[in-house]
Amino acid sequence: MTERRLSLIASLALLPALAACSNTAPVDAPLTEAALDAVEEDAGAPRDQLARQIDDLFTQEGLGETRALVVMHGGTVAAERYAEGYDAETRFVSWSMAKTVTAVMIGMLVSDGRLRLDESVPEPRWNRPGDPRGEITLRQLLQMRSGLRHTEAGNPPYDSSEVRMLFMDGRDDMADFATAQPLEAEPGAKFEYSSNTTVILADIAARVLTDSTDPDTRRKAVDDYLRTRLFAPLAMDSMVAEYDANGTLIGGSLMHATARDWARFGEFLRNKGSYRGSQLIPRKWIEFMTSPSPRSGFYGGQTWLNRDSGIDRDDTLADRGPETMFAAIGHMGQYVLVSPGQRITVVRLGHSDGEQRPRMLQQLLDIVELYPET
Repeated sequence: MTERRLSLIASLALLPALAACSNTAPVDAPLTEAALDAVEEDAGAPRDQLARQIDDLFTQEGLGETRALVVMHGGTVAAERYAEGYDAETRFVSWSMAKTVTAVMIGMLVSDGRLRLDESVPEPRWNRPGDPRGEITLRQLLQMRSGLRHTEAGNPPYDSSEVRMLFMDGRDDMADFATAQPLEAEPGAKFEYSSNTTVILADIAARVLTDSTDPDTRRKAVDDYLRTRLFAPLAMDSMVAEYDANGTLIGGSLMHATARDWARFGEFLRNKGSYRGSQLIPRKWIEFMTSPSPRSGFYGGQTWLNRDSGIDRDDTLADRGPETMFAAIGHMGQYVLVSPGQRITVVRLGHSDGEQRPRMLQQLLDIVELYPET
């Protein structure tokens, strides 16, 4: 979709009359063939209603561009649809959904006995005598309460710590940039969402997996670990992770996979780390990731929780869906929504700007709410 088209959609969405008309399709409007074909006969929810809501997600004005949707129910595909130009083989960028993948990798290292959740992390820069950052624990990093100075979204953009790390002076050695930041709060005292924190976690993983400082060796050590322990067992064959010039996984924002593979990852989380009878990570770790931290009821361990406006990030709207629902969420409206009580995983991938995203998410939650809790 072109920027001109996006601009037109955003402008139309501001017109009350048109916005009101686009909220729901006419009751007697026939379902399109694409809408019906996208939904299985035994979808776990009323087929026509599910097809209607999915069609609205793809066709309504003012929601942005939905490029892929996969609904899993009880471990099987209930619905799957793609926009023109995209299909089941297309890899979609994660943006911040990658954070939840990184948290699973850290959990595996903890379960291996190579890291400890409540001990100071192995970061040489912080472990010098007298450095107060040496008090930062792995738990605090995972829960986004390290206390490190950070600005996630700056205005102008180059004032953003994340933008500087990803694209400007920190891009070649992102972990060096992130770990160089001073404290602005006592470790553990406050929540502050930070993509740079997740890169620190990725760097810690590399340090644990290899003593080498060679970028290629670091990259291979982490990539091999992820593929052996997570991606291969889940049959996530499409997954491609990006690394910086120093061989550090860009674990907060840059992984690429098909919609089906993102759905497999969601199902793995829904089943508390189990896949086809194999427990790939202790159930307690997934419970940690999906439990509120002491400083944020809406956020766990690199995972958003459906409470206190966590998933929709808008405190002007009432939370919808079960409180037990959680999500991996990425920039521009990437979602892996997981609701254990409804036995569903819903993946939405696409492009919705700041104005479009709240309405798009409400439409996505219309799909979620078609499924009863069991």
